[in-house]
This record gives sequence, C-alpha cells and structure tokens, in this order.
Amino acid sequence: MADRYEAELNNWINNERATLELLEKASKLQLNNSVELVLFRRKLFDKRVSEIINDHAYAVKFTGLPINVQLTLNLTSAIEKLNLAPAKIDIGRLSKEYIEDGSNPDYDAFVKTKLDSLINAEPKELKPRDVVLYGFGRIGRLAARILIEHSGSGHQLRLKAIVTRDKATDDLVKRASLLRKDSVHGKFAGVVEADQESGCIIINGHKVQMITAASPSSVDYTAYGINDAIVIDNTGAWRDEAGLSEHLKSKGVSMVILTAPGKGNIPNIVYGVNHKQYEAGRDGQIFSAASCTTNAIVPVIKVIRENFGIEKGHIETVHAFTNDQNLLDNYHKKERRGRSAPTNMVITETGAGKAVTKVFPDMQGLLTSNAVRVPVPNVSLAILNLKIAKGTNVAELNNLLKNASLYGDLVEQIDYSMSAELVSSDVIGNPQACEIDSHATIVSEDGQNIVIYAWYDNEYGYTCQVMRLAKHLAGVRRNIYF
Repeated sequence: MADRYEAELNNWINNERATLELLEKASKLQLNNSVELVLFRRKLFDKRVSEIINDHAYAVKFTGLPINVQLTLNLTSAIEKLNLAPAKIDIGRLSKEYIEDGSNPDYDAFVKTKLDSLINAEPKELKPRDVVLYGFGRIGRLAARILIEHSGSGHQLRLKAIVTRDKATDDLVKRASLLRKDSVHGKFAGVVEADQESGCIIINGHKVQMITAASPSSVDYTAYGINDAIVIDNTGAWRDEAGLSEHLKSKGVSMVILTAPGKGNIPNIVYGVNHKQYEAGRDGQIFSAASCTTNAIVPVIKVIRENFGIEKGHIETVHAFTNDQNLLDNYHKKERRGRSAPTNMVITETGAGKAVTKVFPDMQGLLTSNAVRVPVPNVSLAILNLKIAKGTNVAELNNLLKNASLYGDLVEQIDYSMSAELVSSDVIGNPQACEIDSHATIVSEDGQNIVIYAWYDNEYGYTCQVMRLAKHLAGVRRNIYF
C-alpha cells in the first residue's frame, strides 16, 4: 500500500511539472504570437496547474482516450516550432487525432500535417479594433473581463472606453470594485485599479477611459484617441434602429452591437449558426447578438432540424432572476415581476420561440414558448419538447449532440455533459452557449417526441457569444483548428 501511495504521489508531481511547462509554452504562444490553445474549449492560458490537470481528466472521460499532459505538452512543443500566424487551436482535438492515428508518428510531422491549412493559409491581417462598452452592468462587466483576458498580443479587440449614464462622487472606485469582485463569477484574475486623475480604470495594464453620457450621440470618442470603434450596447435601453443609430452620430464609432434581441429589421445573429450570412458594411452597421436563450436553443435546434426535421414543439425556459425584477415585493410595470425574485418562481413571457424564426424563417408558427424565473442568480435551463419527423432513440440522439460538441461548426456553442450529478451551479463560467444534460434526454416510445435539457450560463456563456460575434464582424477572428 505504501508503494502505491508513493507511486500515485510521484505521478501527480510529475504531472504538475509537465503542466507547468505546458502552461509556460501556452502562455508564450498567446502573448507573443496570439496563438491560443484550448483543451476541448477549456482555456489553458492563465489557469492553475490543478485546473489544467483536471481538464485532462475530463478529456479522458469525454473521449474515452488516454489524453494526458505529456501528450499535449509534446504537441504544444511541436506547435511552437511552426511560427504560426494568430490562431486558435484545440489541443484536445489534436491529441485525440494523434491517439486515433495509432502509428505514434513524429510529433513535429504530425502537427505539420494536421495544421497544414493554418500554415499555408493566407495570413490574415488582423487590424485591432477599438471597443466601447456602453453600459457596465452584468453583461458589460463580464465583457470587460473577457476582452482583457483575450487581449493576447493585441491583434483583435481592444477595450478603450466604458460609458455609463450616471456618475457619483466615488463612481470610479465603485465601478472598479464591481469589476474586481463578483458574487457569482468570483474575483477577476488580474489587477484592477482606479486612476482618479485620468478618469480611467486600469485593467491588467489596459487604460480604459470611463465616460459619462446622457445620450448615445453626445460623446466624441476621438477626443480619447478612439477611432473606428465598435460600440457594444448592453444597456437594453434602445433596441430599434432609430435608437441604436444615435451611437453612430458620435465621432469615432463605426458599428453597434446590441446585447439583446433587436427590433424591426436589425439582424439577430447567433454566432455559429447564421453569422456567416452577415458582413459589417454590406449588411449595415447595427447588429443584434439576440438573447441568451436564443443563443442557447438555436444551435440545438439546428442539429435536430438538419438530422430529424421538426414538425412542432414547445420551449420552456427555467431562467435565473435578473436585475429587472424586485428583491422585495414592490411596484413593477410588468405582471408578476413585482413580486420578490429571491423568494418566488415567477411565470413570465419569453420571445425565444419567435426569435428562432429570425434565424430559421421556415419555422414560423412551429414553436411555442414560455418562461419561469426562479430564485437563482445565474444559469438557466431550456427544455426543448419537440415532435420530429424522423424517429430516433436516446442513444442516437445523445450521440448526435455529443458529436456536434466535438466536430463541426457548433463546437463553441454546444457543450455535452455526461455527469448524472449536474446541477445549475456547475454550469457557471461555461463559455459555450449551452450544455446538454445527456442523462435528462427523453425520447417517446414511438421515437417521434423528444425532450432535450440544455443548461446555459445566461451571463458568461452569452457574453462569450457576443465577443465571438464582435470579432467576426470586426474581421479579427483568427484562423482556427477546432
């Protein structure tokens, strides 16, 4: 027993040593070359050693293959030698393919073959784009965190300013504190300082101007050295073209992205599903990233409709409460929402069913939807009850969703859980648009009715989708191997 104890401990220590080396190499690639490595969508940069080891344990369970730190380290060392242009590479996929190859090829040769499309691709000229966050609430602060964490060597999006509509005497200090600490998402992994003299918040060395504005059109961003900027409006105050166009009247702004469903003719885009249909300039200057629920359900619906066909269905959203509700019973202009959010389940409307038709117009009239707000501060659950044209069974359906999380265009949108112990708090911080709860999947005896449970971090996961869309519209998405 003593020998086994020592053997396990030595194995863990060796894993830690290898992980430290992997972390160092991954960090250099990201900071020096804007080459980001992930392990089945889980980032490697700026993580604790134990977290990376745990991510490898997850990879083993997920794939059924012996993906270990030494293998990913060897593949990363081979990637280092390629001097790639800015790219995002799933080292998990590479590891899986290396093992499945079975011939134990030379790491350098293997990586060169697999990444041939990146090596020989026309180098993308990634001109960094300035970003202004208009609003600094739940989505705004998470967007700031993600923009700073993903800044790398500065080839993509650069957070230059944050605009709020109110300002108090100690505004800067309070805003910095709210960014630094979060009751749901924890502490920001970095340094946040309030610079009173310049009116800026300095985040990991990025000097971000804090601006107070009464209206979207009243700011001259060029006065702060900001040009050709993307304004990400997360206030929800304006959702139509007339209101959002006010941003474009400000000097230094060339595009607006709304973090809510857009009204009228504003394109509602779910990154991973219909983003390739839209191009900034050609299709206007104002875009919507749709809603968190729409981003969660549309990728799943895409998989189901393409493989089985959907005749009709109902979507029920069990949604975390939001700032729109009251902490205690008080007047509210909407029905039921005036009752205390932390102590009640509250039935309310959702536009998720109708929103699907903005992505898939041919599904008009096929889906109904409703929502229940529940007493949790974050993470929601979409229950998709669908009647399909082609019959299936639980194993086939789950396998289809699992494959969608591993291969194809939706690997950043669909995650897949094999845990029978999954609960809502486990999904906090998941960067995907949704996480399939495979143990909850139901299929009727005749195979025609299916029920899929899709969890989603309605704050962080959705904000990651907004950032993906912003990079796409800005033309700064790196080459990817996913």
